[in-house]
Amino acid sequence: MRLLVIGGVAAGLSAAARARRIDPSLEIMVLEKGADISYGACGLPYYLEGRVRRAEQLIVHTPEYFRKERNIAVRTGARVVSISHPRREVTLDRGGAGGERVHYDRLVIATGARPRTADFEGANLPHVFTLHTLEDAERLKAYLRDKQPKRALVIGAGYIGLEAADALRRNGLAVTMVEHSADVLGRADPELTKAVRERLERFRVELQLNTRVSDVAGRELAILATGLRPNVEIAAEAGVEIGRTGAIRVDEHMETNLPGVYAAGDCAEALHLVTGRPAYIPLGTTANKMGRVAGANAAGRRERFGGVVGTAILNIFGMGVAFSGLSVDQARREGFSPVSARVTARSRPGYFGGQPVTLELVADAGTRRLLGGSVWGEEGVEGRINVIATALHNRMRVEDLEQLDLAYAPPFATVWDPVLIAAQQLSKMV
Repeated sequence: MRLLVIGGVAAGLSAAARARRIDPSLEIMVLEKGADISYGACGLPYYLEGRVRRAEQLIVHTPEYFRKERNIAVRTGARVVSISHPRREVTLDRGGAGGERVHYDRLVIATGARPRTADFEGANLPHVFTLHTLEDAERLKAYLRDKQPKRALVIGAGYIGLEAADALRRNGLAVTMVEHSADVLGRADPELTKAVRERLERFRVELQLNTRVSDVAGRELAILATGLRPNVEIAAEAGVEIGRTGAIRVDEHMETNLPGVYAAGDCAEALHLVTGRPAYIPLGTTANKMGRVAGANAAGRRERFGGVVGTAILNIFGMGVAFSGLSVDQARREGFSPVSARVTARSRPGYFGGQPVTLELVADAGTRRLLGGSVWGEEGVEGRINVIATALHNRMRVEDLEQLDLAYAPPFATVWDPVLIAAQQLSKMV
């Protein structure tokens, strides 16, 4: 039996590797349209910054590794242009020759996503870049070296935009960020936006909110970081159902409406455990988990992917910014009755050099169930957002969070952790 995987980055290779562990006899082939596979896309801003010296350091495995060590055939430069499920085959377009057909018994679609650039006139000009693939980063790095621009415009204040602004500023460029909405990171969270704006201004990055840019001509350098669009076209043409978010609809086993066809990663929806509805949250952590489940089930198992709570973290000039679940505004739009508590406390005792950490918790007034949280500060952010994410996964109520037995010692935390302080404050409000 042949398992065919379309896509050779996070979800696709996770699916292939998991399927191989389950069934050593399975024939597995991965088709990747690009020249690179198995690379850490989340490391691209740090390559741009210079902290990662060489692009090759971001590559985890090569096609040769998968062939020798995993008995998985990986073909690069293999663009799938159509899927015929009744015939169980895909058609490739290799360098314009086209027409090659590849058979499958089971299929995993891991076609990822692409930057949203269609709304920008001049998006293909040589000074305009996205930061989505290894090739994107190498091209941008070469432009910085050869053209030595002095100013940069970053369009979009999401993860990629903020990380790109940080990297470009560290390269000595004057950076302006524009965002069409009133908030950063898509959170509709004014306090978090204020904290990010103050951090950017401290490092002389100008942030313009409620600003639209449609023409990027005439600039020294422009980065389009306006979000991602799932690559679903060939799947949809084959009869795969597309969900309410615009990504591929899957069940908890990552199976589409076509039997034996699975989807995973940035092209697929995931269940949001707080709202109970499908969501589109294209992150590497989610892609790898989805890929593992898709690969396991394509190899004959019956595993499930439970869902996500939308946890993310990024570094903005040394300040960690993290969130999980819903903000107050998002919770209200989802039909909850949210209340929130925000505290600023030390990450460790003052005599141990503790730094201020701001933490907000959101809960539903009626059920006291935790709905979300955010954390920002110069240290201790990652551990605390992971506590909040764990609480959200387990549908904890405020009183449950308040009673958590968290670790304490002066080198690491305060006796009353900021998570517990915020939970105590929130408990008085619900």
